[in-house]
Amino acid sequence: MSDSAAAPFRRPWPEWVTLATRLILGGVLLVAGLLKVTRLEASVQSVRLYQLLPWEVTAAVGSALPIIEIATGLLLITGTFTRVSAVIGSLLMVAFIIGIASVWARGISIDCGCFGGGGEIDAAQTQYPLEIARDAGLLLAGAWTAWRPRSPWAVDNWLFGTADDPLTIEEDDKEPTR
Repeated sequence: MSDSAAAPFRRPWPEWVTLATRLILGGVLLVAGLLKVTRLEASVQSVRLYQLLPWEVTAAVGSALPIIEIATGLLLITGTFTRVSAVIGSLLMVAFIIGIASVWARGISIDCGCFGGGGEIDAAQTQYPLEIARDAGLLLAGAWTAWRPRSPWAVDNWLFGTADDPLTIEEDDKEPTR
């Protein structure tokens, strides 16, 4: 393999960690949003079951949430506006953790509705500790990505590239440097 062909693979290890974290968080958000966007009434009902927001606000939040998840997921997967997308994804995880901890503390037994569905369930069926742990892990993925947004195969490299990027065009020669 020539030096120019290997150049995209010769990156510091934190950039590879960021690639993994942005793909994991982005993939989870994209799947969660896609599973809910075709059933917005169920998404609204899931938000209402948390009993945290005024009734009038729950319709807007329940309808907007899947769209925000899809958009954020796509931005993270493509590596577009990575830092901002990671902050939004992290804030979503914080909101989800707060919501799940709240219903757990108040003794409300619901399915989180994180991937569609939702609804009241038997107390023995709740999985609040696992749901909080999952969202905490995703929060850490988002925090890492926001802290170190640079990664391979990101649109940001093309939009905001620097001279050390393999495909940045130099002003002098207008040829891609490798």
